[in-house]
Amino acid sequence: MKLSLETLKKSGAFTGRPVEKLIAWKLGDEEFTATVFVRPEGFHSAMSGLRSLNGQDTIAGRIAASICDEEGKPIFTAEDITGEADEARGALDGNLAVALLVAIHEVNELGKTKKSPNQKKSGAN
Repeated sequence: MKLSLETLKKSGAFTGRPVEKLIAWKLGDEEFTATVFVRPEGFHSAMSGLRSLNGQDTIAGRIAASICDEEGKPIFTAEDITGEADEARGALDGNLAVALLVAIHEVNELGKTKKSPNQKKSGAN
């Protein structure tokens, strides 16, 4: 394949539009649900991983790189997640962070096939 924008488009090398997901989490005794948009992993999440090498929290960076608005624009910074953006507000609730990570995982696992755990090689007993 000759590398070009056209061949990359045909091969599916671009992540496309955000995926809408419904999440649920508990805060104390109260349950919440919300619609979020998840950008499939691509350039933004790769850059988030590189920034983590410079001291940024990897998980916060992944959430910030993946959760976006309908147009694909980020709604959080990593500092919003960790609480560094506003110490009075504090860090994002842990249950909400886990719900966001589950949504990110689900979006990025769509369409991928998993190996059977009991798969044996030919000739094995």
